[in-house]
Amino acid sequence: MLVFDAAETAAFLPYPELAAEIATVLRAAARGEASALERGTLPLPGGGTFLSMAAADAQAAVVKVGSVHPLNAARGLPTVQAVVVAVDAVDGRPRVVLDGTTVTTRRTAALSLLAARCVAARARTLLVVGAGTQARGHVEAFAAGSAVERVLVHGRDAGRADALVRHAGALGLAAEVVGSGSLSRAVEAADIVITATNSSTPVLEDGVAAALRSETTLIAVGAFTPAMAELAPAVVGRCRVVVDTLAGARAEAGDLIQAVAAGAWDWAGADELVGVLEGIERGPRPVLFKSVGHSMFDLAATRLALRSCA
Repeated sequence: MLVFDAAETAAFLPYPELAAEIATVLRAAARGEASALERGTLPLPGGGTFLSMAAADAQAAVVKVGSVHPLNAARGLPTVQAVVVAVDAVDGRPRVVLDGTTVTTRRTAALSLLAARCVAARARTLLVVGAGTQARGHVEAFAAGSAVERVLVHGRDAGRADALVRHAGALGLAAEVVGSGSLSRAVEAADIVITATNSSTPVLEDGVAAALRSETTLIAVGAFTPAMAELAPAVVGRCRVVVDTLAGARAEAGDLIQAVAAGAWDWAGADELVGVLEGIERGPRPVLFKSVGHSMFDLAATRLALRSCA
C-alpha cells in the first residue's frame, strides 16, 4: 500500500482535472455505476465533528475518516484533519492512503470550479469571504481553471487575509483586501462570491441581497450542519439555487434549511449539480451553488490519484 503526504497528494490532484473527474463520477453515479454511504458524524470536544465518508465504483472503494475543528485556526492548524484510504474494489487489496485534508480542500474547490463553469455568467472578479485553507484552495482553483483576473479578500483575521492576497498575487492575479465597511460594494462588483468560513451565523447578511446583480454567482461551501449558515435567508431567497446533492443539502445545508424555516425559500426551487452539468440559461436572479460535501467527490479525487501514481 502506498502512502502519500500532503504535497504528494496535491500533485496528483490538479484542480481543472479534478473538476472534470468529479463531473465524470456524478454522471457515473446517475447511471448506477458508483454508490456511497450516508455520511456518519459524531460530536467532538470544542465544537468539533468526527466524520466518516465512503464510496465505491467498479475499481476502487474509498473511505475518508476525518474531523472538523473550528478552534484549529487559533492553533495554526487546518480546520479539517483527515485521511483517505482506498482498496481495490475487486479483491480488497489496500491501494493508497492519501492526505485527507488535502483531498478535502482540493475536491471542494474543484467542485466549486465545476459548478462555476456550469452556472456562472462570467468570472473576471472573484470575492472570497474567508481567508483559511478552503479560501486559499478556491483562489488556487479559480486561478488555474477559470478566467478570473482579480481577487477581493474579506476575512476576520487581517494577517491571514493579507497572506491570501499575497498568494493570489503570486498566482498572477490582481488582489486586495476588502474591509467590513466595503463588503456590500465588493459583492456588487464581484462576478463570483465565495463564502468559505466556519461561521455559524451569516457572513452575508440580509442587506447584502440588494447588492446581488442578476449576473452574480454565489458559491457557499463553509456551512455543513443545520446550525451553521454563511448566508442570511434573504440572500438565499434572492437566488436560483443549485446544490451538490439534494439529500446532503436537505440534511446539512444550514443556509438553506434556515431559509426554508424563515419562509424565504423552498426546496422546490433547488436543482442538483448533476442535472445542470451541460450548463444553464441564466435568468433575472443571481445563482447560488451550495455544497456540503459528499464521498463521491472523495472517490473522484482517489480515482484521479490512482491513475496519477500508477
